[in-house]
Amino acid sequence: QVRLMESGGGSVQAGGSLRLFCVVSGDSGNSPSGNCLGWFRQAPGKERERVAHIYTYSGAALYADSVKGRFTISHDKDKNAVYLQMNSLKPEDTAMYYCASTRAGDVCNRDYAYRYWGQGTPVTVSS
Repeated sequence: QVRLMESGGGSVQAGGSLRLFCVVSGDSGNSPSGNCLGWFRQAPGKERERVAHIYTYSGAALYADSVKGRFTISHDKDKNAVYLQMNSLKPEDTAMYYCASTRAGDVCNRDYAYRYWGQGTPVTVSS
């Protein structure tokens, strides 16, 4: 079982920055390819969107087009934490942000693979 806890959300004006944190604990299983950690968001009335994910084994990361060039995901293996640095924030980035984990060896580019979820942290960007 994997447990995740997010923090770092808040309110910021457009153009500002926030850094989200997610502490990961528990066992995601054993696989040479490791697991993936992702950041998702969901705004009221909208579908959930995977904004970024990172392969814990290689550190490779992928981003949604909507955040590419503005957001950066990173993973600290020693602290077992995943971060989302969000720059040049826009009002449309307003949402609840969740971190999630796959099991080791699962595919990382499919939302259904993310089996473990945190409770979320809210981000509000005002114009």
